[in-house]
Amino acid sequence: MTLDQNWDRIRDTVSRAGHCAIASVNADGSPNVTPIGTVFLGDTATGFYFDQYTEALARNLDADSRVCVLAVDSSPLFWFRSLLTARFPAPPGVRLYGTVGAKRPATDEELRRVRNRVRIPVRLKGGRLLWSDFSHVRDITFTDYRPVRYPHMMSHLWR
Repeated sequence: MTLDQNWDRIRDTVSRAGHCAIASVNADGSPNVTPIGTVFLGDTATGFYFDQYTEALARNLDADSRVCVLAVDSSPLFWFRSLLTARFPAPPGVRLYGTVGAKRPATDEELRRVRNRVRIPVRLKGGRLLWSDFSHVRDITFTDYRPVRYPHMMSHLWR
């Protein structure tokens, strides 16, 4: 199935992951992986993330805008249930391939979405330090995907 045909399943998988990792390429050709907790997917094969604390990623994107976003459901309950039943109830993860646009100011709607996501942790001292200063985003256009696959427990998924 195509990216568009699986987009709803992909969005669900990414939303359950909570945090994602974005892989980019350093100037010397070596890989760089940046953890990002603010990836939001749109209704089509697009998304955005808040460009905060991403110096190496931002530098890499200026030279090469291609990325791979990895989202894996890390919920202990999800994994316990899956291991107990020997079957994943939903896809455990997905890789998304695409390109990232230039840094731009966040819209009011994008700021509302991130505030909603961090509304509880931002009440804590560390949460305020990490998540109260968001102002800029980068758009992502996705061109392909690859499910995270584990043998035997997911033959019913990603048909």
